[in-house]
Amino acid sequence: MLRKAASGVSVSAAQNFVSGLRAFLRFCFVEGLVAADLSQAALVVRGRRASVLPRGISHADARALLGSCDRRRGLGRRDYALIILLLRLGLRRGEVARLTLDDIDWRAGELLVRGNGSREDRLPLPADVGEAIAAYLRRGRPASDRREVFLGARAPYAPIASGTVASTVRRACRRAGIPEVGSHRLRHTAACEMVRAGVPIVRVGQVLRHRSLQSTAIYARVDVEQLRQLAAPWPGGDGR
Repeated sequence: MLRKAASGVSVSAAQNFVSGLRAFLRFCFVEGLVAADLSQAALVVRGRRASVLPRGISHADARALLGSCDRRRGLGRRDYALIILLLRLGLRRGEVARLTLDDIDWRAGELLVRGNGSREDRLPLPADVGEAIAAYLRRGRPASDRREVFLGARAPYAPIASGTVASTVRRACRRAGIPEVGSHRLRHTAACEMVRAGVPIVRVGQVLRHRSLQSTAIYARVDVEQLRQLAAPWPGGDGR
């Protein structure tokens, strides 16, 4: 019965079924409906969830996202700067929202990223990202005494929330006519591009500001073609 019930469903669904079955059998024993505790007779379901590769977006979709921002308008300049930050530096949406004017060292070409738990990291500021931010500050950002870089487009021009970063990406996807993705997919895009460019995994982890190299290790599987070259040929196979 268990094998029949578990066929065609996910591992987690089968495990939930077994858990419920065991609880039922224990209840029957406690209530005296059966002579022995049969709960242990329900076999344990073991299995692993399918491990998926981290997915970024294509070069064409990235260009379409940036191209959908109307940089003739202040809001378009803000959206462009915000999205290119995500694509090029892999910032989290909260890190983008927290970015302040004091975090940008224009002379040194560096960006101070304030993460969770009072963590601070300095990253190099790519020229195209710096130009996008400067264009927004000069000809798009509303006049304000707030130190946050990105402000709302309507009065009272409060700093944007992390949710605004995510919704900005989704709106850009709709304008560009590409499938909607979250802001974290752009973080994956930055990581995947670094791996394909041959950047060492340790360096990728530093840019992404991972606390553990184990978090970065998933990106080592992104370049499938390189992994194929490392794989030993299957005995008796045709080498493909």
